[in-house]
Amino acid sequence: MTVAATSTARPQAGPPRDYRFPFFERVTLDNGLGVIVAPVHKLPIVSAALVIDAGAASEPAGADGVAQLTARMLLEGTRKRNGDALSEQFERWGAAVGASADWDAAMLSMTVLAPHLDDAMALFAEVLLEPAFPERELARLKAERLADLLQLRTEPRGLADEMFTRFVYTPSSRYARPEAGDVSSVKSLDRAAVERFYQERFRPHGSTLILAGDIGVSEGVALAQRLFGAWSGAAAPASAVSDEPARLTRAVHIVRKEDAPQSEIRVGHVGLARSHPDYFPALIVNALLGGLFSSRINLNLREVHAYTYGAHSSFDWRKAAGPFVVSTAVKSDVTAAAAKEILLEISRIRADVVSEGELTLATSYLDGVFPIRYETTDSIARALAALTIYGLPNDYFDSYRANIRRVSATDVLQAADKYLHPDRLQLVVVGDASVIAEPLAALDAGPIRVYDAEGQPER
Repeated sequence: MTVAATSTARPQAGPPRDYRFPFFERVTLDNGLGVIVAPVHKLPIVSAALVIDAGAASEPAGADGVAQLTARMLLEGTRKRNGDALSEQFERWGAAVGASADWDAAMLSMTVLAPHLDDAMALFAEVLLEPAFPERELARLKAERLADLLQLRTEPRGLADEMFTRFVYTPSSRYARPEAGDVSSVKSLDRAAVERFYQERFRPHGSTLILAGDIGVSEGVALAQRLFGAWSGAAAPASAVSDEPARLTRAVHIVRKEDAPQSEIRVGHVGLARSHPDYFPALIVNALLGGLFSSRINLNLREVHAYTYGAHSSFDWRKAAGPFVVSTAVKSDVTAAAAKEILLEISRIRADVVSEGELTLATSYLDGVFPIRYETTDSIARALAALTIYGLPNDYFDSYRANIRRVSATDVLQAADKYLHPDRLQLVVVGDASVIAEPLAALDAGPIRVYDAEGQPER
């Protein structure tokens, strides 16, 4: 018996469903602590995030890495119990706890079942307000960071990332040095430096407690008042970091990695601050250029030329202007050819209006994927943390999709022309200099210097 083949037309996509970010309310306690509560009652789970203005950008001179070290030390013991006892108690309540710091803020976070919230939050408050900073654990965390740095010198990908920012920012900028500190700075940090940073930066003014999940607004505010109402301290000085570029002309920087079969390539310059009014056009420019799998740079290097498994670009959004960077890894013998294609794509997106089809592909993806980013209480709490850190408007999440769809092809061309600077690009390559130096010189992408793995110039 033969069954005739049938075909049906592909169903058309319907209009995007309306999306509203979960309702939340802001309150400020008498001591200056901000409180945000987002009731989400689908599951008996609550996520907490306490955001403090204590990121790497606020570190004192000579104390690079103290922000991340201080944040990590919070969970290593309090004045009442050691780190093992803390971990055991949080695990007993099924709570997932973490502490970290990035460039702009430190954050203590936790997700726990709602029936254990009161007990877990009391311990959460103890971790924040009564840290012991034990010497033994401090030594262990420092040793871990130093081991990471040692490994970095042998791993081309991480080395390329570090060297790129070193060559992009002026040497006096904190952004020119590793977020978690380098060998010299980490070795110099001691308990006194951690304690001093904690006392100077961990204060209720400028901090925000976020509660998202199975909790009401009044209940959340009362919990915050009970646990953190006695926390005192005036606001810490506003943190500021220079985002001045190292140079305003193109240059090529080769970091020697003998016998490397691949080259790690980074191309970019100083980008934009997160608060920039053209954030959305710049976001679309990046999506089209290298931010999506279907982006121009990835399709060019991966699909057309088969130079790499993947290439991407990004704006690193920070309070000050973080870097714009294109990243990929290619075989050594096609390093210059791949770099040439990257430079061509950056120039091309500044010269020609994108088609409506290409623009729609990018905006539809960013529009469509946006709601699924906030399906858990933890992701909601972290979104509200970003809202706080970067001073975004309360309706930012509700208006996000409309702002994405509002970007036109003309907006993209104008943003690409304004914020991508071919004449300022720094081309950083970690690879075998004996193989890649001559072809890179033929690109005429700027003067070339060769460096060792420590970033010291060889010639």
